Amino acid sequence: MSRIGLKPITVPAGVEVALSDNNFMEVKGPKGILSEQLSPEMQISVNDNVIEVARPTEQKKHKSLHGLTRTLVNNMIVGVTEGYVKKLEIVGVGYRAKKEGKKLILNLGYSHPVEMEDPEGIETAIEGNNKIIVSGINKQQVGNYAAVIRDWRRPEPYKGKGIKYDYEVVRRKAGKTGK
Repeated sequence: MSRIGLKPITVPAGVEVALSDNNFMEVKGPKGILSEQLSPEMQISVNDNVIEVARPTEQKKHKSLHGLTRTLVNNMIVGVTEGYVKKLEIVGVGYRAKKEGKKLILNLGYSHPVEMEDPEGIETAIEGNNKIIVSGINKQQVGNYAAVIRDWRRPEPYKGKGIKYDYEVVRRKAGKTGK
């Protein structure tokens, strides 16, 4: 039994949900508009301010899609009301980040600075020299862009240098020992 799939979703005030044929859902809220094609096999019902997702059979495929579909709808509603934020931290001597317009410029010890253009719908902000805040309304895009930034210099276990998530703990290793 999908515990997540059975939970009804309450639609907050100021959010409009439109469900068209073939389970194409569009959610409008104060922060923007999100739309997604959900699985046509799932049965989605919008009554007053409550959205419920039901599965047609007890097949394994439908059980898997049940919780997923409910979570995707909930993520869209949370995105247009509150938005999503990922925080990254740069650790290392001389490692810095700065912002010029829509460009994020990272100095990560390479012979050249790394320049990245913010994708559509995603904003980055810099706090100090070493904190990057990625925000947007689409949870998947925010997480993906944060991962792309982190991939330029992942944290290494010997000195702890690199780009890490603010909640990430880098386990340190001992270096070489002499005889």
